[in-house]
This record gives sequence, structure tokens and C-alpha cells, in this order.
Amino acid sequence: MSKLGDLGAKLYRGEVGYDFVGKRFLWYGVSILITITAIVALAVQGLNMGIEFKGGAVFTTPKTAVSVAGATEAAEKASGHDAIVQELGTGGMRIQISGLDTAAAADVKKELAADLKVTEADINADLVGPSWGEQIANKAWTGLGVFMILVVIYLAIAFEWRMAVAALIALIHDLTITVGVYALVGFEVTPGTVIGLLTILGYSLYDTVVVFDGLKEGSKDITKQTRYTFSEIANRSINGTLVRSINTTVVALLPVAALLFIGGGFLGAGMLNDISLSLFVGLAAGAYSSIFIATPLVVDLKEREPAMKALKKRVLAKRAAAESKGELSDDAYGSGDQAQVVSQGRQQPGRRR
Repeated sequence: MSKLGDLGAKLYRGEVGYDFVGKRFLWYGVSILITITAIVALAVQGLNMGIEFKGGAVFTTPKTAVSVAGATEAAEKASGHDAIVQELGTGGMRIQISGLDTAAAADVKKELAADLKVTEADINADLVGPSWGEQIANKAWTGLGVFMILVVIYLAIAFEWRMAVAALIALIHDLTITVGVYALVGFEVTPGTVIGLLTILGYSLYDTVVVFDGLKEGSKDITKQTRYTFSEIANRSINGTLVRSINTTVVALLPVAALLFIGGGFLGAGMLNDISLSLFVGLAAGAYSSIFIATPLVVDLKEREPAMKALKKRVLAKRAAAESKGELSDDAYGSGDQAQVVSQGRQQPGRRR
């Protein structure tokens, strides 16, 4: 068995672990700082909305000897607006200009044909009205709202309302960070971006549900025992699925990273950036929130219950009594109250030394 596989087995059996729940206020602080940065970036710089949302014209030219810089200069001179030019694999250009109406687009097309030394009839011009982009945005918001409502209902039925609330907060956390990164780097927001945002919600939710499922199973009949508090069982659930979460996240991020850094960066495939950035940031944020945000939030909500408070008192009282008799116990594995880090080679929880 590989070292990672061996570690995963030990984490699953509870032989080793890290106190994620006990350090939850540190994770909350990190998330709040990142979220505030994202909101400030969004308020100060705003989003660079693509032509699909602002309206304008997209010209696709045949193969030309003119460089991207030359095509950009020609397009901006002809239109009087900023232009975004991308070189296509065919050797042609995709020229995107915002704020053009039908009459202006016809004049720009004629000038582009002359400057790029191509036939005007070979230039394909697509006009996009701002109303179309507004419809896309409204449908995206509607889809997002419906998705959130269904998620809350499903989790409340399958698990409980506290887990539904925690998952919803984690999803909002992931969306805010991803949108904030778009504001910081200035990438265009296109329909591809919207698709990417909706995609990461599903991934983030999947990772969170995996941990919640382990927590639900581990906390069954929890008040009938006095070995573990709820926070300790929640910590065991996170550690038990930790390697799985890392593996799925890495496997998902590798192709997206190739799409973003190699395809979008080195090869200049700018059209890939709109969806790949949202996927890359969203997948990473989703993995983080499922481990460091969602489950600790459930613990904070759950341990407000009188039954969980009473259980915690009984568990701690039992341990205090055992310690006063000179007995050593491993029952405090992963406790947010006492244990911090369980080292390699520690005996499995519940066994006496």
C-alpha cells in the first residue's frame, strides 16, 4: 500500500488525525478575510462583463498576415471603442467590440477588411444586443436561486436543517470567492463563466455531502454513549474522508489547470479562460469549504442543543474521573475541547493502554 493509502486507512480507522473542528475559529477568520477581500475587489473594480452582457459586435476574419496588435489597433481606430482580438487556429482573428449598433458595425466591417487585407464578404459579423445578455443573466440568477432552494430542502430531509444551513453558507462562500477573483484579475464574464459557476456548486455540494454522510452515520444514537462529544465525532468524519477529498480535488484540478495555465496562458486560447478560471478557483474553494467551513458550522449549530451540551458534560466528567484515578484514555481523539493533534502510531480510539 502507498504511503498516502496507508495514511488514509489510518485516518479512516481513527489512528491518526488532525483537529480541524478545534481550530475552526482560525478557519472562520481566514474565510472572512478572503471573503472581505473578494467583496472589496468586486465593489472597487467591478466585473469585466463580456460582450454577451453589454452588447456589441463580434467579427471573425479569414486568415490574415496582420498581427494581433495590428488588428487591435485597426479595430479600435475603426470603431472608436476598445477591442479584444484573439488569434484563431485557422490564422484568422476574432475581434470583439462592445457598444456597436447595426449601422456602425457595417462601417467597421468595411474598414477592417481594408486594414486586414481580406475580402469584406469573408468577414463574419455577429451582433449581440444587451437585452440578450440581460436575459441570460436573469435566467442564471433564477437557476441559481432554484438550485439553492432545492439543496436546502434536500439536505434538510436527508440530514437535518443545520446541515442544510451550513451547506448553503459554504456554497455562498465559494461563489463569493470565485466572483471576487474574477474582479481581481479582470477576466471577462461570459456565459461560459456562468456555466462554470453553476458547475462548481455541484462539486462543492458533493464533497460536503460525503462528510455529512459520515457525520450522520457516526452520530447515530450519540446520546446513548459517553466516549465522544459531537465535535469529536464530526472531526472523525472529516479525517475519515480527508484523503478521498484531497484525491478527488487534485484529480479534478489537474485538467482544469491545464486548460487555464497551458491552454489559456501559453497557447493564448483566451476563450478558454472564462470557464477554466471559474472552475479552478471554485473547485479549490469548494474543497476548502467542505472541510474547514461546512462541518465546523454544523458543530457550532448542533452543540447549542441541550442534549449535546449535556452529552459534552457527561463525556468530560467521565474523562476527568478517569484521569483522577490515573487511567489513560484515548477517547478524546480529535476533540475540539482537549485534543489537538493525534500523532502517528497512536492507539485506536477507545482502547486502553
